Amino acid sequence: MKLGRWQLLFWTLVVLVPSNLYVIFYYAPVERTMGIVQKVFYFHVAAAWIGLLAFCVVCGASIAYLWTRSDRVNHLALASAEIGTVFISGTLLTGPLWAYPIWNTWWTWDPRLTTTLVLWFMYVAYMVLQSGGETEARKRLSAIYGIIAFVNVPLVFFSARWWRSIHPVVVTSEGIGLDGKMKAAMFVSLAVFSVLYTYLVPLRMKSLALRSKVRQLKADLLN
Repeated sequence: MKLGRWQLLFWTLVVLVPSNLYVIFYYAPVERTMGIVQKVFYFHVAAAWIGLLAFCVVCGASIAYLWTRSDRVNHLALASAEIGTVFISGTLLTGPLWAYPIWNTWWTWDPRLTTTLVLWFMYVAYMVLQSGGETEARKRLSAIYGIIAFVNVPLVFFSARWWRSIHPVVVTSEGIGLDGKMKAAMFVSLAVFSVLYTYLVPLRMKSLALRSKVRQLKADLLN
């Protein structure tokens, strides 16, 4: 039996996720100074990068919606915003797991942490705005907001470079400050999280399209 594209992605994830865990916990060495808690880094960074990528998609889809007025493009923007917010939530939750043993505090109003939290609230607001109805005016307003909210994405990325920050900077102009095995583990995590994002977005888009059809059927019945 021939597997569909999404079935293939699902079974790919079934293989990749345990492989990623093996690479993180067995292949990558334990960092000498931080110890085992450094392993959180691989989940934290991958979630952050894919979350920011998802918000780039929201911005691009929002621009496309203003041009095309396509419901499918609007569904892409909303699906990517929802899934990106989940990834950024993972970033905000895993960060303190690393921070407390290293910084002796769960949270500090560091520029990177603060801008990331603001980013999270901005996209929660985007989802609330989208949930207010499926009128053309609401979709257009959501698209405009989706473009404006993107302004915070580069702020999150460059915050640790532009302002005084205690947050580690992994990627610098000199390269990636990790040894070979740690670098490999980071890229494997990024790849797995990317596949997960690629799998989840179309599934959510299908459910959003189905929800729109149900709402339209209810409206037709009421009329």
